[in-house]
Amino acid sequence: MTDFKIASWNVNSVRLRAPQVIDFLKISAPDVLCIQEIKCRNGEFPAQVFTDAGYGHQMVRGQKGLHGVAIVSRHPLSEQTDPDFCLQNDARVALADVMGMSICNVYIPAGGDEPDPNINPKFAHKLDFLDRMTRFFSARSKAKPDDKMILTGDLNIAPLECDVWSHKQLLKVVSHTPIEVEALSVLQKSGGFADIARELIPEPERVFTWWSYRSKDWTKHNRGRRLDHIWVSPALKNAALHHGSGGFVAHTDCRSWERPSDHIPITQMLRL
Repeated sequence: MTDFKIASWNVNSVRLRAPQVIDFLKISAPDVLCIQEIKCRNGEFPAQVFTDAGYGHQMVRGQKGLHGVAIVSRHPLSEQTDPDFCLQNDARVALADVMGMSICNVYIPAGGDEPDPNINPKFAHKLDFLDRMTRFFSARSKAKPDDKMILTGDLNIAPLECDVWSHKQLLKVVSHTPIEVEALSVLQKSGGFADIARELIPEPERVFTWWSYRSKDWTKHNRGRRLDHIWVSPALKNAALHHGSGGFVAHTDCRSWERPSDHIPITQMLRL
């Protein structure tokens, strides 16, 4: 048996924050890092920087100036065909196999400001993205009931009341609206996924992974949301629960680093 650590981080420009990401890799030493919002094309990804840090196995899905996801690993990656989640063909998903598991790294659209798909195309796009994910994982779980799948990334939804700084004030704010929370719940059930952070750190304890740039001192009022997630399929649930509450870490200190992302990295240890 061996320990395996996976990390996920929306870095909000990988070229700008590569030094920070490398610092995090040195401190936390995950086996695999899933990155979202890399904001560069494939050839612009700082591949050598990650290779020099020991993460020479890389899968990059880039896009000019926007979106983009990547997986960097200490171990060989076998690329799978990326699922068709995005109606607009944006670079928002990467699917790979590593150490006998599948990892799906996803950056779900934010959804704009108005939580009404009839008047806000961005919100309609977000709901369509979630529906496509649900159909994919429903079919996959039926075809592969013993599938060892990790679904991770910036899912852009804080599902529980304790996943936001104020449930009442954010009920009509995109990322915590009932329609999104329900869509995320349906997605979770489609693959039988366990939300590991909440399996290990039950309600009502708050866990946040994102704080707005609008607040000059994000620590003053702690107005965060849990938008970043690590889920596992039933075949990996016991592996993810093995280390108890210490197996999941939200690396809050990274939000105070110089020129930080508005997201922090999260990590999960599994005993394989």
